[in-house]
Amino acid sequence: MVIHRTINKEILKELPKAAFTGQIHVVQTPWEAEKAVNYLKTCPQLGIDSETRPSFNKGQSYKVALLQIASEEHCFLFRLNLTGLTLPIITLLENPSITKIGLSLKDDFMMLHKRAPFEPRSVIELQEFVRPFGIQDKSLQKIYAILFGEKISKNQQLSNWEAEILTQSQQLYAATDAWACLNIYNRLQELKKSGDFIIAAEEETE
Repeated sequence: MVIHRTINKEILKELPKAAFTGQIHVVQTPWEAEKAVNYLKTCPQLGIDSETRPSFNKGQSYKVALLQIASEEHCFLFRLNLTGLTLPIITLLENPSITKIGLSLKDDFMMLHKRAPFEPRSVIELQEFVRPFGIQDKSLQKIYAILFGEKISKNQQLSNWEAEILTQSQQLYAATDAWACLNIYNRLQELKKSGDFIIAAEEETE
């Protein structure tokens, strides 16, 4: 596989859309959160991401509303604005035997710490993980496009993540982001083991 260092916006625009095809579970109660974590504890690697209600007024900010945690087949959308950051979720984030993979995790954890203290363990930051493969882009959308030739839609990014009901589009957007992190990690691990890749000798472009 030829790995390009970067991808330009024109090429990105033309790519087919990527979407999570597994089951999406919206978690709205502490009991549902505990049940979800019981399943997630059986997975060796998980993709994670979070969403916060956007603020359009100066000085106004919100806590993390949604924490997405995905395996290859299931994605759980923890509605933290309804449940808070419960002990089972914290236990999962602190579990050293489960690898948590995400992008800009430092920012995610900083925001999550406003809900409850915890010490994340066994964490993979994709922005650092892609470096040995020559990838210079830092966004999830571009990294995914480079590796899979598909684009992740960002249409729902600024939607209201504290809405009473999350729309199907919001659910799919959130699940796809977390699953994409896991997908990227798995693909790079395969390439690392096989050594079946070359880094394209191209100049960095915008």
